Amino acid sequence: MRERRWRPGAPLDVRLTLAPLRRGPGDPAWQAAPDGAIWRTSRTPEGPGTLRVFVDARAGEVVGRAWGPGGLWMLETLPRLLGADDPVADFRALMERLEFGHALIRELASRYSGLRLSITSRVFEALVPAVLEQKVVGREAWRAWRWLLRAYGEPAPGPAPVGMRVFPEPEVWRRIPSWDWHRAGAEAVRARTIVNAASHAGKLEAAAPAEADRLLRALPGVGVWTSAETRQRAHGDPDAVSVGDYHLPALVGWSLTGRKTDDAGMLELLAPYRGQRHRVTRLLELGGRRPPARGPRMSARDYRSF
Repeated sequence: MRERRWRPGAPLDVRLTLAPLRRGPGDPAWQAAPDGAIWRTSRTPEGPGTLRVFVDARAGEVVGRAWGPGGLWMLETLPRLLGADDPVADFRALMERLEFGHALIRELASRYSGLRLSITSRVFEALVPAVLEQKVVGREAWRAWRWLLRAYGEPAPGPAPVGMRVFPEPEVWRRIPSWDWHRAGAEAVRARTIVNAASHAGKLEAAAPAEADRLLRALPGVGVWTSAETRQRAHGDPDAVSVGDYHLPALVGWSLTGRKTDDAGMLELLAPYRGQRHRVTRLLELGGRRPPARGPRMSARDYRSF
């Protein structure tokens, strides 16, 4: 076991910052312990690792403890994971310059002042669950994610909570047979997208963040939404808007104007915040006004019965 203590230079909400890395309830790679600690696993450049993060309030420090071959790498990158490189100062400066700005966004920025955008630096690890979430409800995607990690991920190093797994290597994803994709509940299109992306994982990891969108969208089956969802987590991109999301345009429109809107309307509303549009949508997801549900919800499908 290795340990690192880090003192943030500003208020930091650890759980809020790491929450987007959780892929639904029962995620084998992310768990919150009863004592408030966050457990996370990752396939690092040095191998599998397990990280436990908690706050030592008396010392004013965040404490990271790590196990496995990738443990040292996880501790070295702990500040970035917790938003040390997040350009939140740029957002504050933007809000100060804006003559036009929504009062709700200012209020949410104050309420969630401890929110930071996490950087995992693991592109393929962020891409796979994003692909699984394409055009399906969360419950369906999370079920597939849990099944695949439990079946193909290796046990988490160290004293991790029971059932935690480490994201498989790209070559493992390439070898998953079609019947196991079916058993997981992922249809052939999403399976092919992941298998193909696994062949390019090394190139994706080595690319600079500025090149990430171009390289991701060059992959068959990866579009604007999937690229944005990946870059939000792997690179902490504050401007990566999830265009094409099922719920986001309605949330943004209703929160800022009291009316639902579409992708084009959402982008128009977010235009004054260019450079920080993902951060704004994250704030609205946390405390925005959701439109009343008047139609049937999108149902979860189960490809295993097809």
